[in-house]
Amino acid sequence: MTGSTPPRPPATPKPAWLRVRLPADETYFSVSALLESRGLHTICRSARCPNIGECWAQKTATFLILGNVCTRTCAFCAVDKGRPAPPSPDEPERVADAAALLGLKYAVVTSVTRDDLPDGGAAHFAATVAALRRRLPGIQVEMLIPDFNGNPAALEIALAAGPDILNHNLETAEVLYPVIRRPATGYRRSLDVLRQASARGFAVKSGLMIGLGETEVDLRQTFRDLREAGCRLLTVGQYLRPSAAHAPVARYYTPAEFDALKALALAEGFDGVEAGPLVRSSYHAHSLQAAFARGRKDASCAH
Repeated sequence: MTGSTPPRPPATPKPAWLRVRLPADETYFSVSALLESRGLHTICRSARCPNIGECWAQKTATFLILGNVCTRTCAFCAVDKGRPAPPSPDEPERVADAAALLGLKYAVVTSVTRDDLPDGGAAHFAATVAALRRRLPGIQVEMLIPDFNGNPAALEIALAAGPDILNHNLETAEVLYPVIRRPATGYRRSLDVLRQASARGFAVKSGLMIGLGETEVDLRQTFRDLREAGCRLLTVGQYLRPSAAHAPVARYYTPAEFDALKALALAEGFDGVEAGPLVRSSYHAHSLQAAFARGRKDASCAH
């Protein structure tokens, strides 16, 4: 019929390797109950991570501080957007309490982006790291931070907390920043965050999601940009569309293609790489950090 809207093409079904079982492990539910009882958020749940069943069954979780409402409207993220509540002063202690009850030796702390706060939430990050170390002496902490709007004073506050790993996600290739609804300047700003942390001697990590339309040339350049900024550790995972309102998936990579990308990244000089369809920023974080530490130790012994 003339003037009618053409039908949308059918969505590409997810391949078998992206299908995960619903959580059923008893430990998963006990972790869920513990976090709920402490009024805590996790990126695992807020971002609908496909590994939540696996990770919580192993008593690991990535703490999401500063609430669960983000001030940015990125086109790839499942976290709620809007006007967040003020930071909770006792949240750092609640995180430390949960970490102690979980028996964590390695904790990953991230946050929503809080452009409404003068320091972007950096002081809250620092308070959370301090609370974890008071409660659990010897714990290692990975801090997965936003870009703090490029505010060097805010970044300094976060770095002064002394995280064992400073993680900040570049997310995708520079050419695709408009696709994920990020300003073109955001790519270089994120690289600068990593560069400043690396220059201070921190072990620096970043993460990419692929399947948004990048080419191999784009990925090679992105790997090189990250290495030039001092990034030593990298995660690469498949972008999964949270809803029809988010950026579409351009393609699904096979496990074999992820293996090839891991080899490519290692050839570019990364010390440790986790790459796979379900890999996310904090997936196997402790194992990646341990492999990095062993590599650094071996390199120093060789001299």
